[in-house]
Amino acid sequence: MLRAALGDRVDTSERARADARADKSGHAASGTPLAVVHAASVADVQETLRIATATSTPVVPRGAGTGLAGAANAGAGEIALSLRGMDRILEVRPDDLLAVVEPGILNADLNAALAEEGLWWAPDPASRAISTVGGNIATGAGGLLCAKYGVVRDAVLGVDLVLADGRLLTLGRRTVKGVSGLDLTALVIGSEGTLGVVVGATLKLRRLIPGEVCTLAATFADVRTAAEASAAVTASGAQPAIMELMDAASLAAVHALLLLDPPTPGAAQLTIQTDGPAAMAEAGEIAEVLRTAGGTVTVSRDREEGERLLAIRRSMHPAMETLGTTLIEDVSVPRSALPAMFDEIARVEREHGVVIPTVAHAGDGNLHPNFIFAGERDAAGIVEVPAYIWDAADDLFRAALRLGGTLTGEHGVGVLKSRWLVDELGADQWELQRQIMRAFDPLGILNPGKVFVS
Repeated sequence: MLRAALGDRVDTSERARADARADKSGHAASGTPLAVVHAASVADVQETLRIATATSTPVVPRGAGTGLAGAANAGAGEIALSLRGMDRILEVRPDDLLAVVEPGILNADLNAALAEEGLWWAPDPASRAISTVGGNIATGAGGLLCAKYGVVRDAVLGVDLVLADGRLLTLGRRTVKGVSGLDLTALVIGSEGTLGVVVGATLKLRRLIPGEVCTLAATFADVRTAAEASAAVTASGAQPAIMELMDAASLAAVHALLLLDPPTPGAAQLTIQTDGPAAMAEAGEIAEVLRTAGGTVTVSRDREEGERLLAIRRSMHPAMETLGTTLIEDVSVPRSALPAMFDEIARVEREHGVVIPTVAHAGDGNLHPNFIFAGERDAAGIVEVPAYIWDAADDLFRAALRLGGTLTGEHGVGVLKSRWLVDELGADQWELQRQIMRAFDPLGILNPGKVFVS
């Protein structure tokens, strides 16, 4: 039926089906999907879902496959619905500070186009050069700038959503204010393809304001002291655009990768950037807070030097690959609890005999622990995570929850964290969310097995 309705949009080649099994997490679905549908229009998506509903065939929406929780992985008996070919900018309104786009456009490509109009879309996940706006919306992505400029949820005014039965809904608004009815747009953001397929998005833009950028690099004797310093910056009332923390293991690995001089053993680093008209004054105030907290601080007003300093943080993932195979994780805690969370990470390392280099978006309390283990990825980049690593991860996740945190700040739940979700939500909320999913998708064909498990 798919082939008859969609012709060459339907790809049943072994390569395409194998690629749709996995994402950047290293996790893969069991088996390979029936087919990959390369949607080029809203009509393609609607027809795919009508056929899927008529045949009770599961559908897994997919963007660029850069996710880190397995949410876009399609397996046996499923249809992989690729939105990557729907990559147009449909409208840009500088007067209203909004843009309407298709879901397959890359985050970086969108901002390159918007820059010509003196505009930008604020969310900036580390994968922005290779991840799609639709994927950013599906996972509720964040990034380095989110402490000041917000996450995806703060930058989406509305979405066009195709339901499991093929109906098209236009959710949200184009206005700055709007409180009519329930906020279904906010519900869809971060739902990981379980409520419907996003086929368009109305985005809230910002103006590119010329101004100074100042970058601070502060080193501390240990990671707890650095975390205390980051909490002190937040408590001071300062609002830097970027505040990133690297522990000793991650900092040493990146220095080795980039052929930089080795850092002081045990030292951790905060990299902070201020922007706008008051950038220099704010940088001076932050530098004083950091020195009082025990940091050795340098301040640069040079944009290129600032980018070189941030390149150290952005090189984290390739640096981890030099240490072994990595399970890249994602938890968030209240910003005041960052020092305690780093204590918990050190405890988990000791008690489980594992190495967990960790970086954090210190401006918002989002940590990325990287569990290092011996293992080889296969040709498709898939690896089996050993049980002892999952035991350590379980301990770390529960520590984050005890500190008032959450299992995921920006990567999503997918399949990797679904077993812990009820522990965070509680049984009543967990069941209510399942009921909401069934209201959108009564047959349960949209991304089954992701986020919630029975």
